[in-house]
Amino acid sequence: MLHEVRSQKFFMGRLNHGDDLLGALTQTCQNLQIPLGQVQAIGAVQKAVLGYYHQEQKIYHTIHLDKHLEIVQLTGNISLKGSIPFVHAHLTLSDASGCTYGGHLFPGTLIFACEIFIHALQGPPFERAPDATTGLPLWRLP
Repeated sequence: MLHEVRSQKFFMGRLNHGDDLLGALTQTCQNLQIPLGQVQAIGAVQKAVLGYYHQEQKIYHTIHLDKHLEIVQLTGNISLKGSIPFVHAHLTLSDASGCTYGGHLFPGTLIFACEIFIHALQGPPFERAPDATTGLPLWRLP
């Protein structure tokens, strides 16, 4: 089921060196009061924590990368969890030899440098709620 949304505002900026990437993105969206939107970023991290969702076990397995990495692409969305803006993002990283790593962005990913783009949308609120089939907090569409 799809719902029409409309472009509202665009924001561009950068996040602080040493901050937690997911925390900083989430706090920025909360400060700007963006309940619905899209996020993108490029830059580099000092270390990263990514997740892979095991579909049968219905749990995330984390991958800890304790090295400097380039952000090849961060893409995600903004919706509500409870009544609070929530960022769900996936991250692709590369190392010095060009090997890539990817997955669900987890807390513990520390920023070296990060430029962000946020596209705030206008439309019905998309709220996250537990989904019995997948075990994930998915959108409960209006």
